[in-house]
Order: sequence, then C-alpha cells, then structure tokens
Amino acid sequence: MMLRLAPVLIVILLVAPILGGLTMALLPALGYLPALGGESLSLDPWRALFAEPGIWRSVAVSLASGLIATAVSLAVVLLYLAAATGSRLDRWIRRLVSPLLSIPHAAAAFGLAFLIAPSGLIARLASPGLTGWERPPDLLITQDPWGLSLIAGLVIKEIPFLLLMSLAALPQLDPERRVAMARSLGYRPTLAWWKVVAPSLYPLIRLPVFAVIAYASSVVDVAMILGPTLPPTLAVSILSWFSDPDLDMRFMASAGAILQLGVTVTALAIWWGLERLVARLMGGWIARGGRCQGETGLHVAGKLWILLVTVTAFVGIAGLAIHSVAGFWRFPAALPESFTSAHWVRALPSLAGPIASTALIALVSTLLALALALAALENEQRTGRHPSRALWLLYLPLIVPQIAFLFGLVVMMEQLGTRPTHALVIFGHLLFVLPYVFLSLSEAYRRFDPRWSRLALTLGASHNGAFWRVRLPMLLAPILTALAVGLAVSIGQYLPTQLLGAGRITTVTTEAVSLASGGNRRVIGVWALVQACLPLAGFIIAIGLPRLLWSNRRAMQGVP
Repeated sequence: MMLRLAPVLIVILLVAPILGGLTMALLPALGYLPALGGESLSLDPWRALFAEPGIWRSVAVSLASGLIATAVSLAVVLLYLAAATGSRLDRWIRRLVSPLLSIPHAAAAFGLAFLIAPSGLIARLASPGLTGWERPPDLLITQDPWGLSLIAGLVIKEIPFLLLMSLAALPQLDPERRVAMARSLGYRPTLAWWKVVAPSLYPLIRLPVFAVIAYASSVVDVAMILGPTLPPTLAVSILSWFSDPDLDMRFMASAGAILQLGVTVTALAIWWGLERLVARLMGGWIARGGRCQGETGLHVAGKLWILLVTVTAFVGIAGLAIHSVAGFWRFPAALPESFTSAHWVRALPSLAGPIASTALIALVSTLLALALALAALENEQRTGRHPSRALWLLYLPLIVPQIAFLFGLVVMMEQLGTRPTHALVIFGHLLFVLPYVFLSLSEAYRRFDPRWSRLALTLGASHNGAFWRVRLPMLLAPILTALAVGLAVSIGQYLPTQLLGAGRITTVTTEAVSLASGGNRRVIGVWALVQACLPLAGFIIAIGLPRLLWSNRRAMQGVP
C-alpha cells in the first residue's frame, strides 16, 4: 500500500504547490490581496509594472539570455558527442561531468567573474606584455548591459547538465551501431553521428532543454553576480520589489512574477518554432548526402569548445581559491605578492551557522527525495507499470520559473500564518531536489536485472527482503550518486531559501550571493569556495564508498 501511494504522493507534491503558488501570485497581480488592503480586482499593479523604467529591457535581456544560453549549451554538447565519443577525451570528460555538475551556479558565476573582470586573472596574465595595461582597463565586462557575461556563466553550468542527460539517453539509441551503418555508406565519423544519432537524441532530451530555457530566462543568483544592473533582469527586479519595505510593492511584484511566467512561455514557444525550422533544415542537409564536407570543422569545434568550457570552470574555481588566501595583489601581477590565512580566520566564526543550516536542509530534503524515488521505482518494478506519460511532471518545477510560483507560495504561507522555518525551506528544496534524484536514479534502477530479485524470492525471501538485501546493496553506487546530485542541487538553491526563509534562514549560498554587491574579493572567495566544496564532498563519498565496501566486487563499484 505504501509503495502504491508513492507515485501519487510525488504527483501531489510536484503539482499542488506550483498550482497553488501560481494562483496566489495571480490574485495580487490583479490587485486582490485583502491582507494588504486589496479588496477588489484591479489592473493597477500592471499599470505600475509597465510604467517601471527599463522594464522592457529587463524582459528582453531575460528572454535573450534564456534562448542564447540554451542554444550555445546544446550546440557544445552535441558537437562534443559527435566529435569525441569513444576517444580518450570522451573518457576524461565523462569523469569530470559529476564534479562540474556539483559546482553551484553562484560559485561558478563568481569564478567566471574573477576570471574575466578588468582586473581578473585573464587580464593579469595578458598584461602588460600583450595588452600594455599597467592598470585595469575601464571596461564593463561583468554585469554588461547586454547580458553577455550572464550568458557565459549560464553556459558553463548548463553544459554539464545537458551532457549528463544526453549520456543517460544515448544507450536507448545504440549509437555505435547507427554510426557503424552510416560509416559503411562512406560517411566520416563526426558527420555520421550528426546525421543518424543527433536527430533521434534530441527528442529524448527535449524536456531537459526546456528546463534549461526556463532556468536561464528566470535565474536570480547568477543574474545578481554577472547580469546587468541598470536595469537588472526581470527576475532580479521582482525579488527587489518583493523585498521592498513598502508592502504595496507586493502587488507589482506579483504582476512581475506573472510577466516572468509569460517571458518563459514565450521563450519556450520561440524555441518550439526554432525546433521546426532546424528539423526542416536538418532534413534537407541529411538528404543531400555530403559524406566528408565540414567534417574537420565539426570535429575540431566539438573538442575545442568542451575543453574551453571545462578549463574555464576549473580555472574559475582555482581563482576563488587564490583570492581566498591572497595578500597584497597589485595589478598587473599574475599572482599575489603574499599569501595569508587571515581571510579564513576572520570568516570561520561566521561560517559555522550557515554550513550547519545548509547541511541540515540539504540532507533532509535529499533523503526525503531519495525515499520517495526509491518507493516509486520499486512500485514500478513490482507492478510492471512504467508511467512514461507522467514523466513531464518531474520537470514541472524545473520548467515553471521559480520566481513565478515561489512568490505565490510565500503569499499562501503568510495567509495560513506559517512562520519561516527550516521545515518550510526543506519543503521548498524538496520540490527541486526530487526531480533530479529521481532522474539520476531511474535509469540504473530500471536496468537492474530482475533475475537477481527472482532468485532471492525462490530462496524464500519476501519482496521486502529482496529489496533490502539484494537490490539496494547492488545499486549502492547509483543510489549514492543520486544522493550526491540531490545534495548539490539543494546546496545551490538560493531563491527558495531566500523567499520561504524570509531572509531569516541563512545558508552558504544566500550568504555568498549577498556578498556579490560588495567589493571584497577575498571574502567572496572564501564563501564561494566553501559553497563549491560542500557538494564536491558528496560526490567524493559517492565514488569512494562503493569502492571501499565492494573492494572485491568490481561490478558493484560503479566502475565502467
């Protein structure tokens, strides 16, 4: 009975808060919120919103960043898979997918900012020899008005996610056989992959792509670090209106939240139109043949761009580490003149509370998500019913903009008299952790050979006994990986913590993002590096523990 209830509970958990949140955001957007004096429906919030200076520029930057970041990320992933599948580079990149995915968005954004800023590492390494700069140039690189640095930060983080989703989907297509058949007709390897694998792969990763569009068009923490400021992106503006001491601004914030939902829906609609166009163009390209034309360019681009993104991400984290221990550092010196632990010593007393709060929220939300995912997957195995049609519900919290429904959820909780607590924040994190945990675990769980469980049943074990004594031990590696993914997702959550915690519950992420408005790179380096290292510890345990426990059973270590 409990197993049969798990899928229903997951659907309710994913759908009810989003529908309730959107409803409670729509009512104040129409002027109705009795607690703040809104007794009747009105369009005044929308008039105030559209009269806000720079509102349409905010909308344009949000829309463009969502579409461009997704298009670039998807192109890099497909180019890499076409050019490097089966190579030494491929094996190396696949080992780095999890560490790259574990880096929180805010930490990656800070790392990129320290790298490309006018006084950043790139300018220092190139000066004065290549540039002639003796002092930082007066260039607006980070927080540029066009959102280019914001797009770059999003690309660095979304490529690992789309790559992981693609690697999970590829076994369903048997790409090696497809490429071999195309090569027998004279096609070069990279072109063969593009023509016979890519068209079949994209439908399998369409929902993750939609999730990337929704996130990139409504992101808050990365936009606060790398995005434009005058005006900021729409999601950042909504958060500032929501946090305004003047409570009447809540009405305009609600209208902004609904507008953000419209921006994301528009981005998805434009992407759908681009899908149709690209499909038509690809069909003509495939039909024309061309067994060698463009092979070299695609091959080089596939390897070059993935290397550039990977190196940039890790050099950015290295930059955080250098800043966190840097002493006096005059431009254009490539390295500090001295190193000191003073920044860490000053930060340690204030780190303990946020780290404990982060660990509590991440552990509880991830364990709850893991329990629900295991119950739903075990029920699926015992009943033989695979709810493929309901798969899109897992992406619902990822496709609906966070700012749109979380704002309404906060209003709902205030109406119910619920105070900001760790439990409420854990509930908010669970909405986003559960889809990632389920998706990370489902493929390995479904591929598990059912004959092992049948063998246990023939030896007298019950279904529960076979689950606890056979299935779970043999799936320890993928379960720990899903747990590490869930922890990384929870640790990186900024908006649910900030809104549902009403600013009273501090985590490493909220503290790190709040430092973005300051100019002390040393302190930012300390907090951002801690934020980056916390999820990495989870992946180290996920990789190391199965090898330790199953040292004499290689197939159970998660090693290919």
